[in-house]
Amino acid sequence: DEEAVDPKNELEDRCKAPCTRPLKEYQACSKRIEGDDSGHKHCTGQYFDYWRCVDKCVATKLFSFLK
Repeated sequence: DEEAVDPKNELEDRCKAPCTRPLKEYQACSKRIEGDDSGHKHCTGQYFDYWRCVDKCVATKLFSFLK
């Protein structure tokens, strides 16, 4: 009995490469607001844009692993 391996983690790693543009936008935003002590500035939109890109890439590949 082999333990099932979740292919999603490996696919996410592979899908991060094509999503460099949203990642760079997120990193630039993080750097811009680094000194904000008010807590009003955030990079939530850029963060979700990055993970939306990764998820979209993973979704096209993930179902081929399911039995």
